[in-house]
Amino acid sequence: MSIHTKVIWITGASSGIGSALAIELSKLDCQLILSSRSVEGLMATKEHCSGNPDHIVVVPLDLKSIDNIEEAYHVASQAFGTIDILINNAGISQRSLTVDTNLEVYTKIMSVNFLGTVAITKAVLPDMLTRGSGQIVTITSLVGKFGTPLRSGYAASKHALHGFFDSLRAEVSSQGIDIVLVCPGFVQTDICLRALTGDGTEHQTMDSGQSDGMHPLLFSKKLIAVMQSNKEEVCIGGKETFGVIIKRLFPNLFSKMIRNMNVV
Repeated sequence: MSIHTKVIWITGASSGIGSALAIELSKLDCQLILSSRSVEGLMATKEHCSGNPDHIVVVPLDLKSIDNIEEAYHVASQAFGTIDILINNAGISQRSLTVDTNLEVYTKIMSVNFLGTVAITKAVLPDMLTRGSGQIVTITSLVGKFGTPLRSGYAASKHALHGFFDSLRAEVSSQGIDIVLVCPGFVQTDICLRALTGDGTEHQTMDSGQSDGMHPLLFSKKLIAVMQSNKEEVCIGGKETFGVIIKRLFPNLFSKMIRNMNVV
């Protein structure tokens, strides 16, 4: 499918992958709805976008506040009359051992990464089904395919997204709705700085893998190419993406590798 001039709603658009996606999509004359908690960050993203500024609308949204998602959808859908593509990008990460992690941290991670994403997906889905067309792109993670130390809650939330969207795809693919799962490897964003530690405070440390990862603009270009293909699930990153293949073919070897791997 061509995404030129499409109406696209991006969550987590104030920084990182979401901001880079908005910048790249604006070059394709897309009409964009940008959401995240940070209005300041969203306005900065809008300033960096190309084209007609009237084709970019800011809709602040905290996915943790599920009761506000229907209202945000109403505002977003009224902006340009419809939503052709939803890009589920917002999320929070984790850096703490399971034994040291408060249950409240797991609750927050699941509320944002999984339940908030499910809620916004359910908000856009009925209209897409009525029109018989639409695309829902969900950015998960390689840890949606395998777990690593210090990310038990984050990995659980991403695994949950894979289960949900695989099921949704089976239900709606015959009705013109494309479901795309995208698993990034290391991308140069500040997600690890804002990752939650065991007591809920922010990690505030840049991981070596993250700092050496793929530039978000390059990631965005690769993702846009995927959105215009017929692929249902892709991994985008460097050599770390081979972990998916190693686990599939040599699960015992992979288990030993991941225990000893420096994943911080």
